[in-house]
Amino acid sequence: MIAQAPAGKLKLEVVTPAGMVVSDAVDEVVLPGIEGEFGVLPGHVPLLTALKIGQMAYRQGGETHYIAVSWGYVEVTHHKVMVLAETAEKAMDIDVGRAELDKAEAEKLLLGAKSDTEDEIAKIRLEKALTRVQVARKIGKE
Repeated sequence: MIAQAPAGKLKLEVVTPAGMVVSDAVDEVVLPGIEGEFGVLPGHVPLLTALKIGQMAYRQGGETHYIAVSWGYVEVTHHKVMVLAETAEKAMDIDVGRAELDKAEAEKLLLGAKSDTEDEIAKIRLEKALTRVQVARKIGKE
């Protein structure tokens, strides 16, 4: 865990109920906010907003890293981005086969939904699974 980001960098922390996912100095962060995707660079205006299911990315030098996140909040200060998410899974940690299976199961549930509640639950499961598949494929896992 880094104490403070070096000059010209952001301190990024991604935390879930299961623990710390990322704690590092980064150049840029892109997040799936409830109002749409947004990017953060060092010196960004302070911000507190909710996150939706989606792909998060952060850049360190010339390398971009991807994380599948679902729900949560992000707090941005001039030199720190704190993400508190329900789930956050790094691309390299995602089992594409399992994500594809989750996607197929969600599609089956969606087709068989008998109520608005079942329909909404299936759509959320499908969105999470699709996000996980997309993020995992960012690093060439097929």
